[in-house]
Amino acid sequence: MDWQLFPYFAITALVAWVASAFTAWKGWRRCTFALSIGGMAVFMAFIIGMWMSLERPPLRTMGETRLWYAFFLPLVGTIIYGRWKYKWILSFSTMMACVFTLINLLEPEIHDKTLMPALQSPWFAPHVIVYMFAYAMFGAVTIMALFLLFKRKSADMPVGLCRCDNLVRTGLSFLTIGMLFGAFWANQAWGAFWTWDPKETWAAITWLSYYLYIHMRKQNTKPELMLAVLILSFVFLQVCWWGINYLPSARGMSVHTYR
Repeated sequence: MDWQLFPYFAITALVAWVASAFTAWKGWRRCTFALSIGGMAVFMAFIIGMWMSLERPPLRTMGETRLWYAFFLPLVGTIIYGRWKYKWILSFSTMMACVFTLINLLEPEIHDKTLMPALQSPWFAPHVIVYMFAYAMFGAVTIMALFLLFKRKSADMPVGLCRCDNLVRTGLSFLTIGMLFGAFWANQAWGAFWTWDPKETWAAITWLSYYLYIHMRKQNTKPELMLAVLILSFVFLQVCWWGINYLPSARGMSVHTYR
């Protein structure tokens, strides 16, 4: 699959996702699912084509991970829409998928078949793919948290937090599985399950911050404080995902930075 074909796949998928967001607000559920799944099928066809062309999972560069994030956002949105009937979620997932796709269209990266030995582990692909799904879930959590914090009245907080709980628990479950896959990968590649590499450190901080929210929910902490924790947790997640590329402690030391 040639990277030059990406615009055709991307535009087709985005049109389908925009249409699905529109039909969700109209209450046309069958059309919504058909359009959303159709867009995902088109986008995944390109990812599979890239996988076959590169002869490796397209997960090495930041541009390649953006492909997965742009795919998982509508997937998460569709799951949430189907399970809890949140009409707004498909508008959010479509908007964010458009952002990541547009970045890849404007700043295409060079994709080659080169894959460093450490990334040739069978644990590498499931680790990153599961993480991308968790990241997409937490993106939806953050939008809901911001909405509750700045737009909703105090009386609406209990219901809103219950909805956040569904997303946080699901996202944290996938994040935990991703960390376990990562530990198995690290042990195979470097001979240790955990080395406190800068990436691993921020992964632990991110995991603990979301777990803190769950603990605070059980303690009936003030809603505004819990929502602030969710927003801060997403900031930690961004540092873990791409921010470590700019941290002095990671330059020349972290094996997880994207190149």
